[in-house]
Amino acid sequence: MTDPEVLARHLDEVRILDLFAGPGGLDVAAHFLGLKSLGIEWDGNACETRYAAGLPTIHADVRVMREDRFDQIPKSVDILAGGPPCQSFSVAGTGAGRRALETVKRFIHRLVDEDENEAEIDEDLRALDDPRTALVLEPLRWLLKAIDTDDRNPYEVIVLEQVPAVMPLWEVYAQILRGGEGRLGGVKYEAECWQLKTEEYGVPQTRTRAVLIARRPGRGAVEAIPTTHRPFDVHRGKRVVAQTDSLLAETSVLGRKQSWVSMADSLRAASQLSGSCDRVSRFKSQQSSDSESEPQLDFFVVSNYGSGGDPKNRGRRQASEPAFTVTGKVSRNKIYKSESDLAAGRYDRFTIAESGVLQTFPHNFPWSGQDQAQQVGNAVPPRLGMHVLSAAVLGAPPSEEALAAARSWPNVPATTSDELRALGCGDQSQCPAGSHRSIAIRQNPAAP
Repeated sequence: MTDPEVLARHLDEVRILDLFAGPGGLDVAAHFLGLKSLGIEWDGNACETRYAAGLPTIHADVRVMREDRFDQIPKSVDILAGGPPCQSFSVAGTGAGRRALETVKRFIHRLVDEDENEAEIDEDLRALDDPRTALVLEPLRWLLKAIDTDDRNPYEVIVLEQVPAVMPLWEVYAQILRGGEGRLGGVKYEAECWQLKTEEYGVPQTRTRAVLIARRPGRGAVEAIPTTHRPFDVHRGKRVVAQTDSLLAETSVLGRKQSWVSMADSLRAASQLSGSCDRVSRFKSQQSSDSESEPQLDFFVVSNYGSGGDPKNRGRRQASEPAFTVTGKVSRNKIYKSESDLAAGRYDRFTIAESGVLQTFPHNFPWSGQDQAQQVGNAVPPRLGMHVLSAAVLGAPPSEEALAAARSWPNVPATTSDELRALGCGDQSQCPAGSHRSIAIRQNPAAP
């Protein structure tokens, strides 16, 4: 860590602890909601992005922080948030987590059982095919640690998100949190979980997330998070007649909501913001120099992934549609301006800044370090995060003013980034082993 004055400046009144913080999707959301957060992140490159963005960070393994450095977490923290790594649960990953769902459910029950030995649980967890699967248990272990620590209070609010495959585990979490039994020592929560579609919250991509919100009694019932936009029909053009009636029945409800946001709309809006850089505004070149109309964004995207189970059948999205799920391989998607370009093999790629905009990061967010495409793809879309955190903590949707402000990121002085780096990495012996070898300090391709 660093000196007391710097600690106080950056960590006083921190309310949110973001486990597995990545480059800052939830922290960006918290910032625009007026909530101060602290992230724990093991990847040094993601930490560099966080430092450049002015986000307080501890560069560490969440397990090490829980076991050996728990006392370094500010006592003002009353909200636990996190999205454990999804690789073993994602359909694009190994599938080890999906195969182990029933085993992980048993581990959840074992962790709250007063008769279980935690050291034995740790030993048994080592038998999992993919060690990352066990990280989905960390939020519960952090809660139990807070309950077991004399000078700490249980978290008032818990917010978790993951890929849809983790939904059965969140359901077990919710059941246990409502019961307050065993090692929870009577600490109970109102808890619910849902699968949320990002495009229904104004994110210009189709992406489904399993979300859990838990609150201590007295803070009001946990209710479903209202959607603001219509869902995108990923099976457009493939509907069967039997679906028609149900689609028509939804029209009266959906008609009152905004349409989903397209790639063209989001990139055009970002390109017109003050200080927009060429990496976002390059599509303006499609506008003739004497035209006063908005730039026309006419392109289509061919996915890096196969569609319908056929790896050779690459899906397509038009500029007038939401993007595919933005993953760490987003830079492999190919952008074509015409069918003739497709035939000739002439294509472009999304820049990091554009990929970030499709994730609803501010257009000028200071992506730094290496593996930036992976950082973008791993992140929680901040706009979705604003809806989830606002519902969980404030009990209301985010204001239109907050959502509008979230399109641009404030300038962060280099001195602030340096202080945050000293806070998070000042004693590199406490950082994950070897994690500073590949970091390119203050790379910032998204800056104007």
